[in-house]
Amino acid sequence: GLWACLCLVLIRANPACMSIFLKILYEANQVSFPAKPLAIHLGPSARIRRTPFSDRVEAAGVKGYTVYNHMLLPTMFRSLAEDYEHLRTAVQIWDVAVERQVEITGPDAAKLVQMMTPRDLSKAEDLQCLYIPMTDHDGMMVNDPIAIKLSSDRWWLSIADSDVLLWAKGLAYGMKLNVHCQEPDVSPLAVQGPKSDALMAKLFGEAVTKLKFFRSGWFDFDGHTVLIARSGWSHQGGFEIYLDDASLGHKLWDAVSEAGQEFDIRPGCPNLIERVEAGLVSYGGDAGSKNNPYEFGLAKYCHPERVDCIGREALLKIAANGPDRIIRGLKVHAPMIAACAGGWPLTHKSGHAGTVTAAAMSPRLGAIAMGMVEREFLEPDTMLEITTPDGVFPAKVSLLPM
Repeated sequence: GLWACLCLVLIRANPACMSIFLKILYEANQVSFPAKPLAIHLGPSARIRRTPFSDRVEAAGVKGYTVYNHMLLPTMFRSLAEDYEHLRTAVQIWDVAVERQVEITGPDAAKLVQMMTPRDLSKAEDLQCLYIPMTDHDGMMVNDPIAIKLSSDRWWLSIADSDVLLWAKGLAYGMKLNVHCQEPDVSPLAVQGPKSDALMAKLFGEAVTKLKFFRSGWFDFDGHTVLIARSGWSHQGGFEIYLDDASLGHKLWDAVSEAGQEFDIRPGCPNLIERVEAGLVSYGGDAGSKNNPYEFGLAKYCHPERVDCIGREALLKIAANGPDRIIRGLKVHAPMIAACAGGWPLTHKSGHAGTVTAAAMSPRLGAIAMGMVEREFLEPDTMLEITTPDGVFPAKVSLLPM
């Protein structure tokens, strides 16, 4: 206790001591910062599934994986910065088969999907894609999938990283709904980047480029019909091909790769730098089951006042009182910042101000981050401080995207 008091006196007298103090605690394992990536082997297991494209991804030189929905998701090919620059100027092919589909079919399909989200789906059109927050009885997030209305009695939920199939089955059983819930053999392959239209037109015809944002259609691939949507987890534009036959995985990857040669195609994956710049919120990364959709910044997708959904009363209360915190961008005044998956504290001279959830070094914007910022500090240009393993740096609150 006496040692801690002495440290606090030194920090108050000279704020520069904070960096030294934090490093001492870090070395002593008193403060938990995310560890630097280790070159470790990810052991094969039946619990971690490969995708129909994994062989091609590895042949293309993938340098890292994470596990998402119990499957392998590539995280980098050349480097974060090089993958980012290429994504912004050319076109990339992404293995995003981890975006598993929860298929809900039957007479009560639309009712079940509406019960799972506070977003009003009453005007959804066939083949429309809708971003939906999914909530539990307390109004907390369960997932934030893309719902694709294939027809009134058939929906796909293209999910983030949580076991939505179990949730859907439990609700269907408990509510005695006439539906069938399953995970179909569907593995999305994304084509992202400014040259994606030209590539897709070459492979599927000009009709595919007529798709509006978040709309989908059926197209022929080698005598097989596949759903293609104008969507993807980047702000560079692109498409997602929903392949519903794993045996065609290699053939589809090779066809897209060959068609993309003249457009400088490369393998890629969701990019940390690009997603922080764009403010693409990650369920399980930036927030999770202890956060409500208003904290995710998803108020415009919440209509509990006019739909019958799970968590309705809790959501109405949160909407009336306002969320305690909201995800915000952070422009960091630092010459360099480590790429991280979050966990760094945000502080204000008055005390705790939030938590950094992701950070990256942008070639265009410099050191940037995202974080859950407490309500009293949400105003853009509010100055906070980020505590990192490399020191304490000023950070300016920013709206998203940055």
